[in-house]
Amino acid sequence: MPITVQSELENRIRSRADDEGVTVDHYLERLLREECAAIAHTETLLQEAADSGDYIELNEEEWDRMEREAVGEVNAKLKRRA
Repeated sequence: MPITVQSELENRIRSRADDEGVTVDHYLERLLREECAAIAHTETLLQEAADSGDYIELNEEEWDRMEREAVGEVNAKLKRRA
């Protein structure tokens, strides 16, 4: 099925496909697959969030707690490597 796009967009698509050494069809097909995978990943994360129970309001106190936890994990990893 032919699709008409503006010449500027067509040139960009052809250029990117050429840079990757693939046909325009292959390039566009890959983009669509990547988009579908990203959507599926986002849906999985959203489902995991919904299944995890009540949400926690991300106020300043919660952000601070999360930051302290992350810094603690990084420091622990650094100590294990030393």
